[in-house]
Amino acid sequence: MGQSSARNPLLVIGTWILLLILVVISNKALGGIYQDNVDISGTQTAQGLNLLSQNDKSAAGFSGLIVIHSSKMALTQQRAVIQTSYANLAKLPDILSVSDPLLPGSQTISKDQRTAYFDIQFSKLPLSLGVKYLGNLDRATRPMVNAGIEVEYGGGLDQLTRPIPAGLGSEGIGFLVALLVLLVSFGSIAGTLLPLATALISVGIGVSLLGIIASVVTFGTASPTLAIMIGLGVGIDYALFLTTRFRQSIINGIDPVTAAGSAAKSSGKAVLIAATSVSIALLGLYTSGITFIGRLGVAAIFGVIIAAAGAITLVPAGLGLLGRRIDRYSFRRPVAESSGESDGWNRYAQKVRKRPWLFLIGGLFVMGILTVPLLSIHIGHVGDGADPTSFTDKRAYDLMSNGFGKGTNGTLLIVVDLAGSKVPPAALGQKMYKELSATTNVAKVGLPTVTPNGKLLIDNVIPNTGPQNQATSKLFTTLVDTTMPNVVAGTGAKAYVTGGTAAQIQFDQILASRLPIIIAVVVLAAFLIIMASFRSIVIAVKAALLNLISIGAAYGVIVAIFQWGWGRGWIGVSENVPIESYVPMMMFAIVFGLSMDYEIFLLSRVKEYWDETRNNGYAVAAGLASTARVITAAALIMVSVFSAFVTSNQVVIKMLALGLAASVLIDATVVRLLLVPAIMSILGEKSWYMPRWLERLVPHIEAENKPVDSQEKSPTHWPEDAI
Repeated sequence: MGQSSARNPLLVIGTWILLLILVVISNKALGGIYQDNVDISGTQTAQGLNLLSQNDKSAAGFSGLIVIHSSKMALTQQRAVIQTSYANLAKLPDILSVSDPLLPGSQTISKDQRTAYFDIQFSKLPLSLGVKYLGNLDRATRPMVNAGIEVEYGGGLDQLTRPIPAGLGSEGIGFLVALLVLLVSFGSIAGTLLPLATALISVGIGVSLLGIIASVVTFGTASPTLAIMIGLGVGIDYALFLTTRFRQSIINGIDPVTAAGSAAKSSGKAVLIAATSVSIALLGLYTSGITFIGRLGVAAIFGVIIAAAGAITLVPAGLGLLGRRIDRYSFRRPVAESSGESDGWNRYAQKVRKRPWLFLIGGLFVMGILTVPLLSIHIGHVGDGADPTSFTDKRAYDLMSNGFGKGTNGTLLIVVDLAGSKVPPAALGQKMYKELSATTNVAKVGLPTVTPNGKLLIDNVIPNTGPQNQATSKLFTTLVDTTMPNVVAGTGAKAYVTGGTAAQIQFDQILASRLPIIIAVVVLAAFLIIMASFRSIVIAVKAALLNLISIGAAYGVIVAIFQWGWGRGWIGVSENVPIESYVPMMMFAIVFGLSMDYEIFLLSRVKEYWDETRNNGYAVAAGLASTARVITAAALIMVSVFSAFVTSNQVVIKMLALGLAASVLIDATVVRLLLVPAIMSILGEKSWYMPRWLERLVPHIEAENKPVDSQEKSPTHWPEDAI
């Protein structure tokens, strides 16, 4: 396929460009929206919400808050404009109910009467109403704004009101940095532009296809960002692997078409295995049992699959078109894999071979230090309080905290099903109020009310702490396991702790409990792929263990920055936050898959030299010397692409981007350039051990075919007795 693409470059390139145009236009016309629709059906939280929706339609919609504040006078002195705005809001489409903060005995106005809020129930998820709906809200609240009252949107309106990034996006920043890295690393201008151009085309197609499918399948709001982030990173890396091998073949005197075909057969096969590994790891997210998480993995796969397809067809076409002219224009003297025995990477490889224990201990020490923060990880939800103050949802959050206490942003809803109850609702309500008030970390308990049909007893519990605080999660667990069971014991009634905050905590707990399952599935899959590819159980075990150590160090980095607050201000995070519940499993699946890129690319070259010489020391050193430059450049590109997304206005995207950048940097430097060659040098020929009985059972996967110029001059000439 690679050689055919190289012989017909204009046809192949034209086909890809035409496909890009078609899917972009189709996405514009048919593309859907992205929304965080999490299904936790079967949990006590979901059961409580279902009961509420069946028995009180006005309280069972999608919640949103409009928070108002007056710095000049009490809001009760501005009753006329507030009542006008209240009436305007009640008339808007898709609104089921609106609370009136000025009603006698209202719980939605602060003690100093300077802050209040409208609790709105929408018939649809606010995000699905579209940005134009904000105009309706602005017009409805304009009487208050004109009177000098501050109006902010929060709660479920946060996604709808987030500003759209302007100017050069994260993708553009990462793209420019990748350009500089490639120019400095390899010198060739055409050799730099080709991987970038092919990756850009692949990402455009992948994200557009995802948008089209999003019109019929619900994907989370982070999905397109993930597809771009992963697709751009692996797209550049995959193209770089082939381009580097092609340029080395040209340097060795091979004709362009043959060199392009050889690169597609050798490095191209490694790319396909790497892409398969990433995809399998991402599909492993479905073992969480939550469709929302599994589809985030599917969204990232769009970027990976199209990038791999581009690498084995579009890249060879570009190489065939450029031919020997690929290095005609250069930033400095062009180099490919290795520039001879005087090359710095050759000298470094010899040092690792001679002192493997020193490099092993040094690498493990670094990993140990980075992993320390992981011991205090707190998995939870990143709320509006972490957004910059330029966001209306952050200002609404702060107004609520200052006016009513931090816990108001994390109110828990108690629902008691009175069906079968032997106790009158009033008596049960009194007992519930007493028990809830006596529970640790409860700031305030509302007055229990019965739904209009008399079937449910409802109450609100306001914690002392905000929704992101670990104490609020503990309160939820206490209410579910202890307080409410005590309230309904012997009455025949059933109690549920529900609402938006409860649903998020329940979701967090489910993900935390299923993370070990995802880890086990992904590690097992990677273990089998490595063992089948390199015919060594030792290398497979080593790869699995080192990847676990690598991801542990990356977890430590995000805990230190986001949870401990080390340098969070530099990346635009306003307060310390827990680690978002789905970030650890997303990081694990993505990084474990991506690490296979570098593992396969390095070990395929090591195995190539091992098969030729049966000299482990020579194979490890030669494989490291010939791949170190491209692995380092590829890692810097991936780190640059991921790091650029730290400019996102979503804290979770910042967390995921920084975590992935740290993971790749650690994996491609400490792991691939220190630990892997050091361990293989120490183990010697035992690195390639495979039991005979297992050899017969495991299918054979060739990670990388020998290139046509494999008999040419080797990049290194260490003695045959190298250890």
